[in-house]
Amino acid sequence: MGVQFVMRITFLLLLTYGLAEAAAPPMVKPNCPEFCGNVSIPYPFGMTIADCYLNDWFKINCTGNDSSARAFLTRINMEVLEINIINPYKNDSYIILEPSIVRVKMSIIISSNCTSTGPSNGGVNMKGGPFYFSSYRNKFISVGCNNMAVMTGSDPTVLVGCNSDCDGKTMIEREAKCSGFNCCQTTVPSGNQVFNANFKRKDEKNEGIKKCKYAFLAEEEWFDSNITNPSYEVPLLEYVPVALEWTVSNFTTMSSTEAAERKARLFSSSYGVKHYYCRRGYEGNPYLNTGCQDINECEKDNNRCPNKSDCENTEGSYNCDRGKTRWKILKIAIIVICTSFGVLFLLLITWWLYKVIKKRNKIKLKQKFFKRNGGLLLQQQLSSNENNVHKAKLFNSKELENATDRFNENRILGKGGQGTVYKGMLIDGRIVAIKKCNTVDEGNLEQFINEIIILSQINHRNVVKLLGCCLETEVPLLVYEFIPNGTLFQYLHEENEEFPLLTWDMRLRIANEIAGALSYLHSAASLPIYHRDIKSSNILLDDKYRAKVADFGTSRSVAIDQTHVTTLVYGTFGYLDPEYFQTSQFTEKSDVYSFGVVLVELLTGEKPVSLTRSQEGRNLSTYFVHSLKENRLFDILDTQVSKVGNKDEILTIANLAKRCLHFNGKKRPTMIEIMMELEGVQKISSVQPNVEELEYVGNEEMGPWNDVSISKSSCLESSTTSSSDVLPLLSI
Repeated sequence: MGVQFVMRITFLLLLTYGLAEAAAPPMVKPNCPEFCGNVSIPYPFGMTIADCYLNDWFKINCTGNDSSARAFLTRINMEVLEINIINPYKNDSYIILEPSIVRVKMSIIISSNCTSTGPSNGGVNMKGGPFYFSSYRNKFISVGCNNMAVMTGSDPTVLVGCNSDCDGKTMIEREAKCSGFNCCQTTVPSGNQVFNANFKRKDEKNEGIKKCKYAFLAEEEWFDSNITNPSYEVPLLEYVPVALEWTVSNFTTMSSTEAAERKARLFSSSYGVKHYYCRRGYEGNPYLNTGCQDINECEKDNNRCPNKSDCENTEGSYNCDRGKTRWKILKIAIIVICTSFGVLFLLLITWWLYKVIKKRNKIKLKQKFFKRNGGLLLQQQLSSNENNVHKAKLFNSKELENATDRFNENRILGKGGQGTVYKGMLIDGRIVAIKKCNTVDEGNLEQFINEIIILSQINHRNVVKLLGCCLETEVPLLVYEFIPNGTLFQYLHEENEEFPLLTWDMRLRIANEIAGALSYLHSAASLPIYHRDIKSSNILLDDKYRAKVADFGTSRSVAIDQTHVTTLVYGTFGYLDPEYFQTSQFTEKSDVYSFGVVLVELLTGEKPVSLTRSQEGRNLSTYFVHSLKENRLFDILDTQVSKVGNKDEILTIANLAKRCLHFNGKKRPTMIEIMMELEGVQKISSVQPNVEELEYVGNEEMGPWNDVSISKSSCLESSTTSSSDVLPLLSI
């Protein structure tokens, strides 16, 4: 969306007038029909013969006669309502670019107990084709009581969905349309070509089990204008309109000649979908060889020539300087000469005032951002004697812009749901990692500032140090120490000469270092801190391959006598504590569960989620526990572990991992106990546990934990419980 916004602003400045009504150039190839009923079918779409359309994906099957005819896309078997080729000329005075859209009718997906006379249970798979579900024009809608609907797409690890209930007590509080009472809605990820929906019961209640539950994609504009009841009466329809973005890959017609390049331009959306459109001064279909044709502006009423006779049409433009009398030229020359010095002086004064005003506005904007991001509160905290002022630094925006070469894309270390991380060098020569957050939650500024104070005071050799922050930019910038050797995930799961193999002794030491860091956060910090996103990609390795726990963007501090925090469910598929998912209450044992998954990764070298394993074993936790039950532990170990590792040590670590993954959080060990046991394994290798004593954790302990991954993509997260939004998983 950011790229589209920049494109629109650019064209708004460059193009200030459009086209009047004129004879429209052809939109189809010669001898090809242009309409099916009331639907216009422009090329690359087409009917009748193969030469009328680009390929089978764009083939239209027209059924019926005259105005009642209906158009269908044959490859995806959907009825076409409208086809739109990019037309930037939306207004006589400005321009707006939007991706090319084809509006179609798509069936809904029904879970149970619904009355319907048409097809309503099939998903949609458009992989390999030119069509994508539009992320800015569509919404995912779910209807039903005590219902969780999850939309699956092209990427199985990126899920979206929402919860709805029928609790009458909360109906009055939810006045917004489809806000969670019997109906909920959420956004659709970009670049998605697959749509399906799975339904889950929200809880163990019996209310709503026999009621109708269904989900569908629909155009947001259509839904808002047709669903007039605020929250509880969404009619069951067989089909709903959906917007598909379309593109033409490897299209070379427009670049065949230099003249054609001047007539058409290429526009790419934020996720790489390419479209063509006619440039200013031309109109027509850019996908045809002669599609973009010159406009004769002299025949239009909106040209800027004072007299029509003075207008001269040119290729792609026009000019008004055809006056030939010498007195006009002389008069203009005299006026220009007489006023040139005054104009020059005026321009200099204007330029100077512009610079002064721009500088003042920039200072005011920085002050506004600083205040909005909690800078005054942070200054107050830092000025207090009890907060160790020297431990947290307030950087200015110019310092960090210079450190990152104005946030050059070549400096990007990684991107995720919380923000983008850049490599930078401070003026004193220190190499740092600078995290640019995505969004700001102004309702939780005080909690965010408290977290900065707390995290800046963490001083542990196995925790990435927060050096300070910058709050005078639109979104906060967090400055961390730079760790050079990548993540533990890369060493375990990516085959690359750059990442050497980890020996058993190194893995045992890394596990002990991670446990020591988490034990410090849970028990030794001034206030207990829950990390909330422990995973191998958040464990960095320094130049001596020592573990460094990173990414505290979602961490929460708690009072000493507090046992849990209640928040929106956040986590990464494969690492998320099932008990936390059900209750929305995060405890220190939730970090223990995630650590247990990392421990299993160190033992097996397997990814936490893998589609190459069987359906039952796609989740690494389930796969590991089942292997223990079937006495197949040494069959699933990583080669570096099974060949080099001590059998007694391996059995001890496996038993420890199994205890960390127990479904009941109260039965998991604390991080202090884990750290002590790991230290004991490093020192004493003679203790060999009996394999038969490895207690099996059954399916009922692991929980329904094979399909869901939940995340919140912001630096400042709300601390209140919510069940109406399940956002796409992206986390650094």
